Amino acid sequence: MAKWTPFPHAGDYTFDAASTRKSWARLHLGDGEALPIDAKVLAAWALFHNGDFQQAAEAGIKAGGGGITVANKATAVYATYLEPKEKTKLDLFMEVTARAEAQAKAEPGNPNAWYWHAYALGRYSQGISVAKALAQGLGTKVKDSLERTIKLAPRHADAYIALGAFHAEVIDKVGALIGSMTYGAKKDVGLRLFQEALHINPGSVIGMIEYANALVMLEGDKKMIEATKLYEQAAASQPMDATERLDVDMARVELEN
Repeated sequence: MAKWTPFPHAGDYTFDAASTRKSWARLHLGDGEALPIDAKVLAAWALFHNGDFQQAAEAGIKAGGGGITVANKATAVYATYLEPKEKTKLDLFMEVTARAEAQAKAEPGNPNAWYWHAYALGRYSQGISVAKALAQGLGTKVKDSLERTIKLAPRHADAYIALGAFHAEVIDKVGALIGSMTYGAKKDVGLRLFQEALHINPGSVIGMIEYANALVMLEGDKKMIEATKLYEQAAASQPMDATERLDVDMARVELEN
């Protein structure tokens, strides 16, 4: 495996197994992942929360079982925020998609197997263009996996965010009529999904960012003030781990631009 670009704030987060366990409920409010029993999996999660994404992915794959979820999350987060090469980024998303698909087949009741399948395939779709992905039938797969996630875990805030983003992206790219008739994408449903996500996890930085993006996509300039407030709230958040730090950094960059 080629060396990944390091987390830009290395050393700012120093989780170990004990502190990860202590902060687990807060750290995993978004994805609802259960506290692992396997010490090796918990150690991989500590690496993830510190921003040691490559080490976390490798440790998760080596641990197997619940470690696959760590590996998928670490790889997906890294590819989304830090991988500079577009082809490598897309390859990493497809790696996660394949691993998550196999995990979901082996553990159909595991909500995060379905979630990471949807997330990685959704990010891959954005990379090749949403319109092209929809033509290839990827949008339906993303939507189905996210709906399965929510059915299995009704308080999976991150799945509500991703599904809200799906509705917004589809309508933005193909229009409300085709989006609704062909893909079941609806503006009111998309916005309600974001509201539900932020009800479950009010401090979700990525939830605020994606909701702001969706408001502008679906409502245009008339929602720009509300969207800006969401970005300001996201940028002012106190990140608890490396991933939240990357989200806060992204919000701050967007505000500057």
